[in-house]
Amino acid sequence: MGRWRNRICVLLSAALLAVCPAGAGHAAAAQEEALSLHARGAVLMDGDSGRILYGKEEAAPLPMASTTKLMTCIVALEEADPELVCTASANAAAQPEVKLGMQKGDRFCLEDLLYSLMLESHNDTAVCIAENVAGSVEAFAARMNQKAAEIGCVDTHYVTPNGLDGEDAGGIHHTTAAELARVMRYCITQSARAQEFLEVTQTMNYSFTDLSGTRHYSCVNHNAFLTMMDGALTGKTGFTSQAGYCYVGALYRDGRLLIVSLLACGWPGHKSWKWSDTRALMEYGLEQFHKREVTDLSISAPPLPVLDGKQPSVALAVCQQPVELLMRADETVTSRLELAESLAAPVAKGRQAGVLRYYLNGTEFLSFPVVTAEAVEKVDFPYYLSLAAEQFLL
Repeated sequence: MGRWRNRICVLLSAALLAVCPAGAGHAAAAQEEALSLHARGAVLMDGDSGRILYGKEEAAPLPMASTTKLMTCIVALEEADPELVCTASANAAAQPEVKLGMQKGDRFCLEDLLYSLMLESHNDTAVCIAENVAGSVEAFAARMNQKAAEIGCVDTHYVTPNGLDGEDAGGIHHTTAAELARVMRYCITQSARAQEFLEVTQTMNYSFTDLSGTRHYSCVNHNAFLTMMDGALTGKTGFTSQAGYCYVGALYRDGRLLIVSLLACGWPGHKSWKWSDTRALMEYGLEQFHKREVTDLSISAPPLPVLDGKQPSVALAVCQQPVELLMRADETVTSRLELAESLAAPVAKGRQAGVLRYYLNGTEFLSFPVVTAEAVEKVDFPYYLSLAAEQFLL
């Protein structure tokens, strides 16, 4: 393709400069510091792009307690029929509180157990689901870890389906605030079962019976965030003595999808800290970040020289689409068009000849290919021979 060179470096919009007055960056940084979060690990994520808008020790590996059940729920939804009959084992029945109270041999519909899992956070339910979907807790944990890897988590390891602290040959049961937010994003925007996940986690009350019809159960949603802020979508709480209070939740308002994750957000005596941290991060996101068009569709690429071609140059097309991104007022987007010096014939239509890169605050976040808009044949000996023949006939 030849040696690359920079052709264009532009600031996308003069209007962007107008909303970035001097000192705006310092003001935003000061506001971040003023959040004074209780959580050791915290993230505010743009749920549409996956971009982290705010982070506090977001890459620190920490136990995540029952926020684990996000992955338990989505794996069960994706891999099993909701009508699957789940039979309680002695292992499931022996799980500690909080629990549904199932007994060995009790039979349930998987769909009912998902409400027990996500609304009441029952530990015996999580094990029962794992054993019936995958055959064993260990096999289900392997599927959880596989799914985590598929969605880009590199520092998350599941040992238990209920979030109780555990350790195996792969390490301790843990995640990071950044990856917990990533899991939530997958559950509500990327999974083929996202709608079912939301239906379960948004339900406020749910009642069911075991399949014998003799045991009756009622579940109440303990996610206080659902009634705490307008636009609250979903969330999951968690607590163990090692993890402390944990939370992950999502909000959709005015076209913006925000995800908050909190790890190690206090211990007994400070149960409300996760709610104050969640509100602080969500309000920060709503106040400071707004959607802007970041692609400049007017950018075009000049014709590129073609060596040994039947024509001296080839037209190029920039294959970009409109993209919006949540941005703070002090943030800037620039673009750079990189093209080959030349192409050697023959050149096929649609051949990549460069790339258009976009940078947010100096870091690349988006790119589009630049391709040839036409084909160019090579000038070779048969071509010259045909030309000579034409001249001779004339």
